[in-house]
Amino acid sequence: MKLNKKYKDRLFCLLFGNEEYKENILSLYNALCNTAHTDVNEIKLYTIDSVIYIEMKNDVSVLLDSYLHLWEQQSSYNPNMPLRGLMYFSKMYDRYIVEHSYNIYGSTLVKLPTPRYTVLYNGTSKQPAFMKLKLSDAFIHEDTSGDFEWTANMVNINHGMNDELLNNCRPLQEYMLLIEEIRKNRSNGMEVEQAVDKAVTYCINNNILSEFLTKHRAEVIDVCITEYDEQAFVNGIREEGRQEGREEGRALTLFSLVNSGNLKPDIAAKELGISIHEFEIAMKKAGMNQPVSK
Repeated sequence: MKLNKKYKDRLFCLLFGNEEYKENILSLYNALCNTAHTDVNEIKLYTIDSVIYIEMKNDVSVLLDSYLHLWEQQSSYNPNMPLRGLMYFSKMYDRYIVEHSYNIYGSTLVKLPTPRYTVLYNGTSKQPAFMKLKLSDAFIHEDTSGDFEWTANMVNINHGMNDELLNNCRPLQEYMLLIEEIRKNRSNGMEVEQAVDKAVTYCINNNILSEFLTKHRAEVIDVCITEYDEQAFVNGIREEGRQEGREEGRALTLFSLVNSGNLKPDIAAKELGISIHEFEIAMKKAGMNQPVSK
């Protein structure tokens, strides 16, 4: 499978990270924060531009009312989101300091927008409705002081998990209806292109993101196909890794049996489908240097 490496905004970014659709952004902001802001002009998009920071671009970042929000949509569980968030926020704060010509080396305290970091999960693996991911979980040495912490609040937006949030933000609810329609078509055996095209048509006909999808139909279909191709590529890499791990474990078991004298080397080599010479070399590389003839 070929992976399209040219960056394209994802569907979530098109809906919630675009100046053209600030109403969507404000709706999601109010739903997540339990606020009632009405003026879209108060919103300032603060998303990291990959042109400025090569190979680093977050999904959507919003500056409003002295709060700096970062929203990341994830279709697979990723325990490294706190670390990614820390890196994203450091870049955004760097930008904020430069824009305001602040001096962080002086004796005056530089005041910063308060961070809020939300991961919106809509993958198919079972996850709780809410989870607080912590940077400290990744520390080699346990640190319970809380002095060096960064958290990501993971919110499950699949239907049945946080329906109140979806009901309070119609664009997010309809976004999930489109995603679910694509998944249903895929589960019925359709190829990705057909599944996406049929889902978009269904949503337009049923007044689900109809205006947005009608206006950006070709782009949305292209983006969705790319997203599904990328996810399939990642899943393929993971499966290859799991298969390699199983094969490695099987080989190490045979090495141990030969090393302990409980299995003949030629039988073990045959089991692995390699020559006895290749087996001896592999066994030595595994750190088992006792003669295989034992």
